[in-house]
Amino acid sequence: MPEIKNLKKAAKRILKAVKNKERIILYGDADLDGIGAVVILEETIKNLGGQITTVYFPDREIEGYGINKSALNILKDKAPALFISLDLGIGNFEEIKIAEKLGFELLIIDHHQILDKLPEASIIVNPNQKGDKYPFKKFATVGLVFELSKILLKKNFSENLKQSFLELTALATIFDMMPETDDNEAFIAEGVRSLETTFRPGLKAFFKTDLIKECNSTRHIAQKIISALGAGERIDHLNETYLLLKTSSEEEAENLAKILIEKSSKKQLRTRKIVEEIEERMVEKPQDPIVFEGNPLWPLVLTGPVASKICRQYGKPTFIFKINGEESVGGVRTPKEMNSVEAMKSCSNLLMTYGGHPQASGFRLKNENLEKFKECLIEYFKKHSEV
Repeated sequence: MPEIKNLKKAAKRILKAVKNKERIILYGDADLDGIGAVVILEETIKNLGGQITTVYFPDREIEGYGINKSALNILKDKAPALFISLDLGIGNFEEIKIAEKLGFELLIIDHHQILDKLPEASIIVNPNQKGDKYPFKKFATVGLVFELSKILLKKNFSENLKQSFLELTALATIFDMMPETDDNEAFIAEGVRSLETTFRPGLKAFFKTDLIKECNSTRHIAQKIISALGAGERIDHLNETYLLLKTSSEEEAENLAKILIEKSSKKQLRTRKIVEEIEERMVEKPQDPIVFEGNPLWPLVLTGPVASKICRQYGKPTFIFKINGEESVGGVRTPKEMNSVEAMKSCSNLLMTYGGHPQASGFRLKNENLEKFKECLIEYFKKHSEV
């Protein structure tokens, strides 16, 4: 059976870092896939006797998506270090060059679509890269890290640890809307089944709340927990969801779980209001082949969920963005037969950054280019679809 390219190479490099007591930085995306991947890898390294120097989640509202200059400026005093990026990094060409100059060695573990080239990192694990012969390509990053942990821990990969990691892998894979086939199907089946007997205080806490009282299946339970975990906010470069999943204190877990459940409820209400606002705007332009809407008051964290709802309901490529002072940042969702990354690639001269999955992605651009970007997208989708 072919192997995931560079997975063993990544394991070897991490083992070397643990043995030599090198500094290790885990830099993850602040969604459930990135957070789950960070938690699994951190616990794996600690089981090997290693220590993590720093865990860092960028704030999309302030720093943008991915490895960014602001974060590198904060972290530069930690160099030299093995800098492991999780669920991001594959499109950060300039930032990775800066990180290398600062003395970081970059190990990228990411599952997002590769643009025209790969960044100049020491090791890249991404099933979409050339030369990766593993037949299944649709892992969430957390699935790649689960497989990495198996290689790292070998005989020390106990059944309890395996189940605990599978729970996180299942939740994050469902959250990231990855296809529930092949390897993912196995992750989800085992992980969801294990939830009700979980050892992890951060997941046990949800079973002591009203959140799942009316659930009629383990999958329904998983969806409710995912909704709450998706509401975590950033605290001092960390994240409430990360703190919940990592804690060994049942009391702290229960407090954090209640906070996330409340935030999730408010997030859903705000999402519905934004969707209604966009629907009112859409009445004026029913013939547009895409939905392209922005507002300075919309939270960036909601652009993806709002785009998902609009895209599902109207079957159109949907671009929802927050308008900042000079730039706009947004989330994209497209129907299954359309590739959002390819669409944005055709307009890349107008964008500062872009990337993600075919059906779920994001972008950043100067406000002066918004109308040109919209026109370019309309032209692309008219050519490539029957919308």
